[in-house]
Amino acid sequence: MRRVHVRLREALRVTRESADRGGSAEDPARELLLFCHGFCSALDAHHTGDGRTLFPAIEAARRDLAPVLRALQQDHSMIGHLLGGLEAAVSSRSSPEVLARHLEGIAAIMESHFCYEERQLLTVLEGLALDADPGEALGTL
Repeated sequence: MRRVHVRLREALRVTRESADRGGSAEDPARELLLFCHGFCSALDAHHTGDGRTLFPAIEAARRDLAPVLRALQQDHSMIGHLLGGLEAAVSSRSSPEVLARHLEGIAAIMESHFCYEERQLLTVLEGLALDADPGEALGTL
């Protein structure tokens, strides 16, 4: 899980750098769209894997964590909404300032979410018998 979170943080960093410099000299919108699409897809795949595979396995093994899993799912929903806003801003070729605000909002919620998820679930994952491909369960990059 930590490895996936590190990769997603790195993808966000690269996306933010692209937004800050306005993309490449040849086609700034195209480069930014590529980075944003890659980042949004990777984060969505991670959350889809959590919801479809990982969280149900955790809840089956540890019913006491149901409130934690619900809170994490709510975060997923909020992050999904923010990602939709970012994708719309990129598609409409919004200003770098607008894109930066979208990315800052995603970064803040994503970091809070990842820290909470790691605090609550890492020790549980160490002992969890999961009959699933890790890539499917975690949405690895």
